Amino acid sequence: MGSLIHNRGMRALLHEPFLECRLFDVFFSSFFAKSLTDANSIVISSVFNKIHPVHGTSQHKTATNPLDRIRMLSQTGEHGNSSGTKASSLQLYRSIIKNEGILGLWAGNGANLLRVFPAKSIVFSSNDFFRGCCGYLYYGSNQKYTEQSGALPWFLSFLSGGMAGITATAATYPLDLARGRITGKLAGPGGKKHYKGITNTIVVTVREEGFNALYKGVTPTLLGAMPYEGIKFGTVGILERIFPKDSNAESKSYDVTRKLIFGGAGGVMASVITYPNDTVRRLLQLQGSKGTTEHFEGYWDCIRKTYRKYGIERFYRGAGLNIVRMAPNTAIQFGSYELLKQLSAGYI
Repeated sequence: MGSLIHNRGMRALLHEPFLECRLFDVFFSSFFAKSLTDANSIVISSVFNKIHPVHGTSQHKTATNPLDRIRMLSQTGEHGNSSGTKASSLQLYRSIIKNEGILGLWAGNGANLLRVFPAKSIVFSSNDFFRGCCGYLYYGSNQKYTEQSGALPWFLSFLSGGMAGITATAATYPLDLARGRITGKLAGPGGKKHYKGITNTIVVTVREEGFNALYKGVTPTLLGAMPYEGIKFGTVGILERIFPKDSNAESKSYDVTRKLIFGGAGGVMASVITYPNDTVRRLLQLQGSKGTTEHFEGYWDCIRKTYRKYGIERFYRGAGLNIVRMAPNTAIQFGSYELLKQLSAGYI
């Protein structure tokens, strides 16, 4: 079903002339990343010129969705026990299987994949744009920026990545909220689900809580997007300056390997530092939804009440699973991005 949706989407997109730009280039990445060594993918990449992958992870997202489902239930506390109580990963796994069956481990995966395509396309394409702007201002000309192989000081890498994160978040937030409500709530007794798919979640949310409810939690999300993407891209930028590219290394796999390692490190660093903010935004996303009794007046009220009731540990629930998920996730993002830039270099 996923492949059918991807194929239809790609056929429709090919008729749009405005997609002769980086946004289309990057959008194709999620479709490409089924296998970084798949010969068929390489043949396809030679047909679609100017392809620069972003996430390359639709399959990775699907494979790690069970981990993400358990992590989000741990974050939100909406797992069938008393609201906010702590449950181990094994307990959450058993609860999901008992209440929703094996497919419950993939609840919210469709919304996540639908969000990933535009969000990560916008992140990487806009990051290149903001890096170019920062490079021009820092060096005084695009030529000097290019002569420096696109290298920027860490604070400008942080700034460009942060601006890219805010841009992508603002454009795709309702999908993120839908995914949060589907994934962050466990079905009730008898498998009765609070929300049934993306469309149902959005329709029910608007009908019962108003249109503005689609943007619940947007403040911490935007606040978190800046440091998260900034730290991720900034860490990669720092590592590239600490470990400069070997001028004698002509192998294309050398550049890809560097991006894999640096990207993985950037993802872990960003997820560890910004995880408490992610917990707050998930709690805010769920307030007012079916079955949720917690109520907060805003961002700081959520932090204050949560800390008073549960302590600092509450903000880090599920952080370990998140690290396990994010390391390969971001490594594939940066590695596949570098790989398809190389493959498509002759077509730009």
